Amino acid sequence: MSNAKFEKAVKIVQGLPQDGPVQPSNEEKLKFYAYYKQATVGDVNTPRPGMLDFTGKAKWDAWNEVKGTSKEDAENKYVETLVAVRIIIDTLIGGSLTAAGDQTLLDELNAA
Repeated sequence: MSNAKFEKAVKIVQGLPQDGPVQPSNEEKLKFYAYYKQATVGDVNTPRPGMLDFTGKAKWDAWNEVKGTSKEDAENKYVETLVAVRIIIDTLIGGSLTAAGDQTLLDELNAA
């Protein structure tokens, strides 16, 4: 898989509206975070956040779970996660993402 697909996937995920009608689950968001950090930084390189930083700990734990994953594999997993999330969302809302005139994520990623 090309780096261009990863970069396109990142733009798509970062461009999702914060208050849109359908959002990835927290688990899916953590996967995006972990694979993004692994692809761009490498293995976790900071201490685990304190006990009252619940969000920080969840992010750190997710990133730490993919420790040892290569940059290329992390990029591929990021794109695969986006495709899986898109298919789930599209199924749940009866394909209305595509019906609304948006170019499908699969088409955008394949064009990258």
